[in-house]
Amino acid sequence: MSKPASVSFIGAGNLAWHLAPALDNAGYAVKEVYSRNPVHAGEVVERLYDAEVKASLDFSTSPSRIFIMAISDDAIQDVSREIVLPEDAILVHTSGGQPLSLLEFAATKNVGVFYPLQTFSKNRKVDFNTIPLFVEAETSDTEKVLAAMGKSISKNVFKITSDERKALHVAAVFASNFSNHMLLLSQEIMKDNSLSFDWLKPLIQETITKSLTIGPENAQTGPARRGDFETLDRHMEFLSTDEEVAELYKVISQHIIDRYQK
Repeated sequence: MSKPASVSFIGAGNLAWHLAPALDNAGYAVKEVYSRNPVHAGEVVERLYDAEVKASLDFSTSPSRIFIMAISDDAIQDVSREIVLPEDAILVHTSGGQPLSLLEFAATKNVGVFYPLQTFSKNRKVDFNTIPLFVEAETSDTEKVLAAMGKSISKNVFKITSDERKALHVAAVFASNFSNHMLLLSQEIMKDNSLSFDWLKPLIQETITKSLTIGPENAQTGPARRGDFETLDRHMEFLSTDEEVAELYKVISQHIIDRYQK
């Protein structure tokens, strides 16, 4: 069996913080980390066995074959045009919402996407073995390389198209980002009324557990689900001092009513 390829990272944010050590430990030696902020690159390098901070996007003499762009969506196209790569390099981005075609002007035909479906924060440990990992590539050879790299850290690796990944990313925003924002609003309501957010935590945990166990459609409860318009009106009156939150409550409640009345 051939030795796994070496890797270089472009970007030193939350994803690189977790993904670079995971690949390093799996035998995909991370050799370089580039960031517009060298301090951030240095912090990621400290988590690796034998990597160094890269000062520029000129990787022409790099020992790596795989170059992973763990950067913001709006920087992908510009960086893919600016980066200088060695011969036969593989360049991938890690975005859930951006298509593979964003790399069409890169200085290599070996382009792809390597997308782990998870929310990442530096102060939270993650287990890559359980994270779904989605790969897409321009060529079958590149796809095989990316799939093999994915399987070295996760037991859930899937091939996916850009259109499918777009739908996946939108669904993920509803499941993760929007649900977290709802928790923030509930936390603010509790705080504004001198109540403890901790009181809601058992409810939040049971709601998520039940939804994952019996499915979100079957798990739905609450005044909108049962058509309790008297309670809904009382809640709208309570929220009348915050028009934006009241409108959000109204729209979501109406959507639930329409769904279950059908």
